[in-house]
Amino acid sequence: MQEGSLSLMQMAKISSASYDYQSNKKLFYVAILTSPTTGGHGGVTASFGMLGDIIIAELNAYIAFAGKRVIEQTLNKTVPDGSQEAEYLFHKGLFDPIVPRNLLKGVLGELF
Repeated sequence: MQEGSLSLMQMAKISSASYDYQSNKKLFYVAILTSPTTGGHGGVTASFGMLGDIIIAELNAYIAFAGKRVIEQTLNKTVPDGSQEAEYLFHKGLFDPIVPRNLLKGVLGELF
């Protein structure tokens, strides 16, 4: 995705289309978060990355709504090491399974 005001417009369109496909057309949507997956200005984490019926994260992936530096500068707080890693976020309930990339094809085959 692009960053900036255009991406914010894209985020609304993508979210709306995703809702249409999932709710009205009854289609199954799996989001796969690879490393890095970040949010930023209308990025993946902030939009379609979190809308899946099932959200899969890659093993050891860096996943964040915003980068560590941006958060620290905005909030004037230190972001704990590891708090933007897939394993930590999994234990907080952010997504469903963590899957190593080499096993992803098999996991997706089982889901579908």
